[in-house]
Formats: sequence, structure tokens, C-alpha cells
Amino acid sequence: MSLPNHFDLIATNGAARTGRLTTPHGVVRTPAFMPVGTAGAMKGMHWREVRDAGADIVLGNTYHLMLRPGAERIAGLGGLQRFSGWNGPMLTDSGGFQVMSLSELRKVTENAVTFRSHIDGTKIELSPERSIEVQRLLGSDIAMQMDECIRLPAERADIERAMQLSLRWGERSKRAFESAPDGYMLFGIAQGGDVPELRHASARGMVETGFHGYAIGGLAVGEPQAVMLAMIEEVAPILPVDRPRYLMGVGTPEDMLEAVARGIDMFDCVMPTRNGRHGMAFTRFGQINLKNARHADDPRPLDEASEWPSTRDCARAYLHHLVKSGETLGAMLLSEINIAYYQRLMLDIRNAVSTGTFEDFRARTRADWARGDIAPR
Repeated sequence: MSLPNHFDLIATNGAARTGRLTTPHGVVRTPAFMPVGTAGAMKGMHWREVRDAGADIVLGNTYHLMLRPGAERIAGLGGLQRFSGWNGPMLTDSGGFQVMSLSELRKVTENAVTFRSHIDGTKIELSPERSIEVQRLLGSDIAMQMDECIRLPAERADIERAMQLSLRWGERSKRAFESAPDGYMLFGIAQGGDVPELRHASARGMVETGFHGYAIGGLAVGEPQAVMLAMIEEVAPILPVDRPRYLMGVGTPEDMLEAVARGIDMFDCVMPTRNGRHGMAFTRFGQINLKNARHADDPRPLDEASEWPSTRDCARAYLHHLVKSGETLGAMLLSEINIAYYQRLMLDIRNAVSTGTFEDFRARTRADWARGDIAPR
């Protein structure tokens, strides 16, 4: 069955793209970075700060939400948006990656993956059909097919087995999804590790199955950046031009900038909030480690030209003090500073693509990162 298209490609500049993805809960401007609200909440941030920072869409995690508080409970309370208070589009992952990464006791078969809950040890079976059912109960605007993701480096035989299984699970996920209400979407996931021919086979098989959008999975899992970018270059040209492309679990500002240059539209990563909780700030001057003693007497803000109040107004000395003192406010401020920077980067990329100046913007941004933070006078 051919699935309807909800994506409008607005402009291209080289391989870089900008567009609009229409969902039941609003429009997503692409390229887009999706902040990760794993258990239906952003760590250290309120949803209004996420929205004010410029995010159109956030990500929820099927594995964690199905275990606690439970998909049926969330459905009974009106769905994930009403339950959590986020009133915009939401994508949910399939849960497969967390099963592979968090559950030491697991068994993968053709039918499903069986694992023990990391919360109470309960034995649970997650099949492609159950994953789609859970995501439907959550009410996510964009659901992901169930796949098997393995960490790199890995043996080719293991990579090929997981890739072929993911293709079959993708077909089952689509069949389970086909009765979804109009407007809701299902994305397929290309696997294949760091083997070009396996990536090609996965992408072609995924496109043949047919999805609303296409994700590239199994990257940023231990391989060098050059390998990740090379795999994007292998896969992106195979994907339909008129459908959104999502690079899962990525990443750093540099990763995203380079991936956009290769045709990617969507990203997610825990890095902005996780690094914020550990004293790291992302700025147009690159990363700044507020734990360093050199910030203790520095009255300057992180970036006096920033439009985000905390980035522009909070002294580095104060942020350093909060981080060193273990104050919760330090983690909160740096999390919002980082999310705001990621969203500003996406906005600037969209504007650059729309005006045909992406390569100039890319070079200028990389030069600013290379120049690094400026020492106090």
C-alpha cells in the first residue's frame, strides 16, 4: 500500500534541504533537531522552555514509557501529549535500541525480542506489532518501525543478519500500522552498519516497502565520524527526494551540520541536556567546559550576542560556581542554553538553505568553532 506524503520540500542548496512536515499536532520545519524527552519529560527543562527555544517536535521513548507508567495508562489519560503537557508534534522510537543497550538478558528471535525490565526484572516480549501498538497507544505523530541495532565494530555476518531481520520487521511494522488515522506517520529504518553494500540493500528494501519517511539507524554507535558520514553518502541518494530523512541518535553540532550537507532533515540526541548536566555548554564558539577553573573570575556571558537570555546574561563565573557547587540550577541553565543553541543552529541552517548560502554558512560556522572560546581580557 502506498502511504500518503506529508512532507513539502521548500528549497535545496547542493544536497542540503529545507522543508515542512505536517503532523496532526503541528508543522515541523526541517532541518529539525528533536530534543529527547525519554520518559515524557525533558531533564531539567519545562516544555515551555523547549518551545521558546524553537523546537517544533520532541522525541519520546517507547521502551521507557511502556515499562512506566505503561502505554495503556497513557492512552487512558488522553495520549502522550495531553499526559505530558507537550502540545506539539512528537516522534516515538520503536524501543528496540533501548532493549539492545539496557537489557543484558535478552533473546532475539524472528518473532520478537524478549527481555527483562531494568526496573523490576519482569519478562517482556516486544514484537514489531506490539511496538506499533504501544506507539499508537501513546498517540505519537511519527512512529518508528522496530529494528535491531548493533554496536560497531561488529562482524559482517552479524551486521547482515540484523539488517535482514530489520527489513522483515519493517514490513511487519507497516502492516500493523496501516489502520492508523490519517496524518499519522511511520518511518522505516535503514541498517547495515559500516558495510556499504549492506547499507545499499537495506535502503533499497526499505524504499520498496514504502514509508512516510526514512531513517538511517545504527550510526553514532562507536564508529568514527568519517565512517558515519560515508554511510550517509551511501544511503541518502537512494532515499526518495520527497520524503523526510532522519539520522537517528545524532549528535554534535558538527555532526548535524555535516549531515545536513549530505541531505539529512531530522536529528535527535540526548547530548544537549546530558552534557549540560555535566557542566558543558554548546555555543557558536564551540563547547565550553564550565568546570574549568579559568571561568571562576570571568564576568562575561557565554555569548553576549545570543538571543537566549541565559546565554546572554549569565556570567561564566556564576555558571562555574553553580556547576562546582552541584546546584541543580546549573544543570537546568546549561541544558536550556544547549537546547537553545541547537535550535538556533537549525534555524540558521534553514535560512541559509532557503537563501542559497548554505556553503558560506557552513564554512563560517566551522571557522567559529575552530577559533574557539576567546580568553578573558
